[in-house]
Amino acid sequence: MAAPSSEPLHLEAATERDVPLVLNFIKDLAAYERLADDVVATEDSLRACLFGPDRIASAVLAYVDDEPAGFAVYFFSFSTFLAKPGLYLEDLYVKPEWRGRGIGRALLAHLARIAVDRGCGRMEWSVLNWNELAIGVYGAIGARPMTEWTVQRLSGSALTALAATSPAVPPSSST
Repeated sequence: MAAPSSEPLHLEAATERDVPLVLNFIKDLAAYERLADDVVATEDSLRACLFGPDRIASAVLAYVDDEPAGFAVYFFSFSTFLAKPGLYLEDLYVKPEWRGRGIGRALLAHLARIAVDRGCGRMEWSVLNWNELAIGVYGAIGARPMTEWTVQRLSGSALTALAATSPAVPPSSST
């Protein structure tokens, strides 16, 4: 792992004015992951998820001096086995010119602090199998792959088709 950057690094919670920047980071991450065509997020949809009345996620921005260098998006999950919340890191991205300077680790440490302060029993995320740089960073902080688990995903027409087999859930329901 590279030494931390000597430039002043600061992290801050994204605000509504940062939505265009967050969306740009999402698009940069998608391009890096070879998934650029999968991004359908808009500033409006992102604003609703991060800052609307039914907010479901949060974002943290990393700056070196005043230059945006990276971001993380996270939300809270729940572990029935632990009977505690968990923090799920949805996305973490550092611009190529800022990689290897400890910015990704600083974002991870910041999220770990949020998780501990919120009483979370764990912090989890997914990583692409080919992303050896990220896997190295994660191993260096003590993360371990959950090899006995396989991520499953239901989306698009398969999600819609399954939902169609169940009666509508009333909006006031918590399930």
